[in-house]
Amino acid sequence: MPTTGNPVLNLSVFAVFVLITLYIVYRASSRNVTASDYYAAGSSFTGAQNGVALSGDFLSAASFLGISGGIAAHGYDGFLYSVGWVVAWLVGLLLIAEGLRNTGRFTVGDVLAFRMKQRPVRAAAANATLVISFFYMIAQMAGAGGLIALLLNVSSKWGQALLIAVVGMVMVLYVLVGGMKGTTWVQIIKAVLLLLCVTLMSIFLLGKFGFSLSAIMQQATENNKLGEAVLDPGAKYGFSAMSKLDFVSLALSLVLGIASLPHVLMRFYTVPNASEARRSVVWATWTMVIFYLCTLVIGFGAMALVGTDTIAAAPGGENSAAPLLAFRIGGAVLLGIVSAVAFATILAVVAGLTLAASASFAHDVYANVIKRGNAEPRREIRVARLTAVVVGVLSIIGGIAANGQNVAFLVSLALALAASANLSTILYTIFWRRFNTTGTLWSIYGGLGSCLVLIIFSPVMSGAKTSIFPDVDFAWFPLGNPGLVSIPFSFLCGFLATIFSKAEPENADKAAEMEVRAISGIGARA
Repeated sequence: MPTTGNPVLNLSVFAVFVLITLYIVYRASSRNVTASDYYAAGSSFTGAQNGVALSGDFLSAASFLGISGGIAAHGYDGFLYSVGWVVAWLVGLLLIAEGLRNTGRFTVGDVLAFRMKQRPVRAAAANATLVISFFYMIAQMAGAGGLIALLLNVSSKWGQALLIAVVGMVMVLYVLVGGMKGTTWVQIIKAVLLLLCVTLMSIFLLGKFGFSLSAIMQQATENNKLGEAVLDPGAKYGFSAMSKLDFVSLALSLVLGIASLPHVLMRFYTVPNASEARRSVVWATWTMVIFYLCTLVIGFGAMALVGTDTIAAAPGGENSAAPLLAFRIGGAVLLGIVSAVAFATILAVVAGLTLAASASFAHDVYANVIKRGNAEPRREIRVARLTAVVVGVLSIIGGIAANGQNVAFLVSLALALAASANLSTILYTIFWRRFNTTGTLWSIYGGLGSCLVLIIFSPVMSGAKTSIFPDVDFAWFPLGNPGLVSIPFSFLCGFLATIFSKAEPENADKAAEMEVRAISGIGARA
């Protein structure tokens, strides 16, 4: 592995960014007076601002480090993540954004419980949010461990575990201090920096090869043991029937999972109306199109200039491709800048996830289940902050366990969980008047439970060299991503439970109000 320059310089660049963003978060937090301010920034952001923040919320370690590394290692098959995630935003734009903004207030539980029995549905929505957020945060923390290990040239597992713990504590600090408003501004700043970073790197790489992507790919094939095979499908997923099924399952999770992620869905409440929510998705989509095109150049550029073997041997494995490329083309200073931007990416995304998880527990469970809607706003916010600490500690433990895994793949598991638990339930709630509480609970728990079971007993956890626990084998489910089974199963559970339930649709007046509100926005909460 090549030297990564001066660790002191690398750490200094990163520390400056953290201090600046913490100051911004602190200034923004001075206006966190009500629950609406803490959870939804008082719905004060425009569609353009929220769209950039949306992209900042989603352009995570999986996007920058994981996809770049996936392309550098597997070529064509690594780029499939990018295609799936760009297409996925059309689902959010066409089916989710407007109806969600018009019928909810702070969390997904607001929408799901709008016309159902409040306590069981809110508890189920909160449980799903906590599990999804935990899995997503594991990926981010694993990426953070590999990145900072590379930045400081730490190769021992114990040293990387300590770094993951430090990252987790900084992340919790962002949420405790800033709430949604502070987190949003950090995400906007981070998204702009990240776009500038990948765009300038891509322009430099193209210029180095005569502005010919073909020339980059040609040299890339010479630095990969698979040769020209990396330019065709099959380098990672192969050509067997099971590999093709695994790919279809992955694609289904990527396309349907984004519109179901709790921390992404919460962003629709930070704008004043449904029109601005739609604008948010449009801005986010175009931002991501530019970003993912740049990852194609960076991924093949890393394969060409750094080499797949060098990337695999570095701390963080595949996730080190982009930082190593930065060092190769710009030395220690560019490595420090790129690593600081990548670290900011992780901090902002994990802060958003922690906020979503803590808001769901505090608002749905504490305020509406335990206190039956009579919680004091200040006490509710205090519960949210305590939950953020607990979630942060659990994510640190999970990140240490998953350290070294490709973060893009780990995120695909979180997306499978999100689509399995939330997508069918949200769509049925908004568009099917007969849908009832029984169907809601079966849809959430059926999708979430089946997905969790299949992940636990899949090659992701055991039975393979790349498993989280490679020394044991309790896997019986053959696919690496369970979306192909668990997502349709959640739709089926919700449908059958509603059809065979003896209960009538919950609150016909509320169902009619929800339909009008979702479609027209009349009566929607500010």
